[in-house]
Amino acid sequence: MDKNQLLTKLWEQYIEITPSALKIHELLEEKGEEILNDHIAIRTFNDKRVNIEVLEKAFINVGYEAKGEYYFETKKLYAKHYESALDKNAPRIFISELELEKCSAELQETVQQLLDSCDQNVFNDPDLVLSGAVWKGNSQAVYKSLLEESEYAAWMYVYGFRANHFTINTNALKGFKTLEELNNFLEASGWELNASGGKIKGTPEQLLEQSSTLADLYDIDFEEGTLKVPSCYYEFALRYPMSNGELYQGFVASSADKIFESTDVKLQKTI
Repeated sequence: MDKNQLLTKLWEQYIEITPSALKIHELLEEKGEEILNDHIAIRTFNDKRVNIEVLEKAFINVGYEAKGEYYFETKKLYAKHYESALDKNAPRIFISELELEKCSAELQETVQQLLDSCDQNVFNDPDLVLSGAVWKGNSQAVYKSLLEESEYAAWMYVYGFRANHFTINTNALKGFKTLEELNNFLEASGWELNASGGKIKGTPEQLLEQSSTLADLYDIDFEEGTLKVPSCYYEFALRYPMSNGELYQGFVASSADKIFESTDVKLQKTI
């Protein structure tokens, strides 16, 4: 699978459970915009079978290189971002992992059991990043138990290995000079934004501003019945030039920390 095929499959899986992203994409295209992706985010656990080193292979194999690394102490996450060495217009890849050893014994045991329940060969699949929830069982009780401690872990339980969000490169838009203008347009069009930490996270001084929609609610058929679970969201990033005149390529951990909350059940007014 080449880079374009991999990125296309990630997009197709993403819009399947995030119809709002496709609608926003089409809305901007109707205004004459050409949409470029700033970055794509992936979630995982730091178990050696599925950690960042495992998931990054799919991207390294198609020309990506590791760049920055980031720590999120409150959410117990570690992340790295990757850039294509072959295509400067290719979206960055942002892979984060939950640091299990910092979580409760109960959560650690649950994740261990989930991973143990899998055919272990699945973890060697080069397409693991496209495989969704590969573990056995689909329990609302397990989901809610994980949710009490870690929204991130609960999301992983339901959705597994796939894109958590795509991000519009706001710098490439012709009709919006600022992220505030884009946000105002989206809200006027009926979309609700993640206001945790402010609708715009980051500042020009930090060289990166970010905003995002709240995650769509997607019907998940658990063993105990159907429940609406936040799926994925659409992010918007505006980058500023560094002292050398080139746009900043990395991420700001304090801003990303709040962007993570776009899938948080607590922010959903309909639950």
